[in-house]
Amino acid sequence: MSAQSAFQRGVGPLLQLLLPGRADAVLSVQADQSLRERIEELAVKNTEGALSQEEREEYAGYVRANKFVAVLRREAKKFKSGSAA
Repeated sequence: MSAQSAFQRGVGPLLQLLLPGRADAVLSVQADQSLRERIEELAVKNTEGALSQEEREEYAGYVRANKFVAVLRREAKKFKSGSAA
């Protein structure tokens, strides 16, 4: 089983509880301006190799959160189209 399949199998039941009636809300949520600016600031510093250890940890948290949000959005789109597992 692929990692993606295993992940889907693990979170599928939870998404079935969370997404009905909420897929549009999941798809419309956006980070506020100050958060977007902070992530961009850290991304630039990361590219330059100028992050402190604390900033690296903070940036890693935002990267993980972004991946999670991307999964939620992808699954919300599938749910809306009727192809959710």
